[in-house]
Amino acid sequence: MTQFTFVEFFAGGGMARAGLGDTWRCLFANDVDQKKVATYEANWGSGDIRQADVASLTLADLPGTVVDLAWASFPCQDLSLAGGYRGLGGERDNARTRSGTFWPFWKLMRGLVEAGRAPRTIVLENVYGCLTSHGGGDFAAIATALADADYRFGAAVINASHFVPQSRPRVFFVAVRASETIPNSLVAEAPQATWRPAALVEACAGMTPKAKANWLWWRIAAPAARRSVFSDLVENVPSGVGWHTAAETKYLLELMTPLNRRKVAEAMTSGRRAVGTIYRRTRADEDGRKRQRAEVRFDDIAGCLRTPAGGSSRQAILVVEGQTVRSRMLSPREAARLMGLSDDYRLPERYNDAYHVCGDGVCVPVVRHIAAHLLEPLLRANGASGLVAAPNRPRRFVEERPLTAYSGRLEST
Repeated sequence: MTQFTFVEFFAGGGMARAGLGDTWRCLFANDVDQKKVATYEANWGSGDIRQADVASLTLADLPGTVVDLAWASFPCQDLSLAGGYRGLGGERDNARTRSGTFWPFWKLMRGLVEAGRAPRTIVLENVYGCLTSHGGGDFAAIATALADADYRFGAAVINASHFVPQSRPRVFFVAVRASETIPNSLVAEAPQATWRPAALVEACAGMTPKAKANWLWWRIAAPAARRSVFSDLVENVPSGVGWHTAAETKYLLELMTPLNRRKVAEAMTSGRRAVGTIYRRTRADEDGRKRQRAEVRFDDIAGCLRTPAGGSSRQAILVVEGQTVRSRMLSPREAARLMGLSDDYRLPERYNDAYHVCGDGVCVPVVRHIAAHLLEPLLRANGASGLVAAPNRPRRFVEERPLTAYSGRLEST
């Protein structure tokens, strides 16, 4: 078998690599975080990834040949509410935001273009907030960068909930260099409702004329109906976490508003076992004072995984069986399953490290869907210039199938 070639930046624990799968060969990976690099190496070996600040890399560090794909899930903190929407900043800023590390990455891409080694395709992934941060200016800046480098491009908002029971909407820019032929079957005349919320259409209106001229509405197939729910992924015997004491569970319930307490009460009288998730959030009360609240959901999907850094709360589980209510933190393995990773994916031993790797990652089956329905057809239509011989690699992702291996049930007490 032969493989397409790719390089990945801000690689984390290698979830983009897991999603690309066996038809792709990594030629270079980079991340600055030691814990993530160690996790990447535990799953993929030490030969491909380099721990370094992306700003320290040069063209000499990258493959000397044209690669089929450059993937970058650049830091999202400053494009979200948690980061105060500080944004990308400018390419020449002396003090960059964390999300502003996009610019050193883009300097490398621009260098490859100038050296005649432009990646055939580029995928950029980030949070939903990149559509609106700085009044759409950050989205427009990314679009301008792609257009100025002579790439045609489009974007889609894909929620991981189409594939796994986790609410996780993310923006994916997919760009192709101008010299590539784009099959008509991959381009839509108008936005597809599944992937094009109003915020994306509005963000496109703020692009420069040149960027608009290079814009495409990608046609991405709708996924099959998801066949798993959150309780399918819950561990029968949780690893790395213990159940809360009765007092801790009572405290969580006391943090709930009347609306959320009613959800628990309804679950208690439903006559069935209910598994929900809880996030602690800061909300204004009826007097306008900010206080911590616990918000629960019983809609069979988990809330969006977040990293423990920056004040974000970790997700907890609430299990209701009749009058028995128990709670605990989401386990690292459950977090990995919510990202579409298989159980042979090696996680860090420390809870916070494992949760951080998962919460900062890209959902694996979303990557696979983009690769299968857009990247691979596009590249095959233009010939196999980037293909290389394939070594044997372990699989570290869950394919699009029912998660029957994860349907264990918690014992009642």
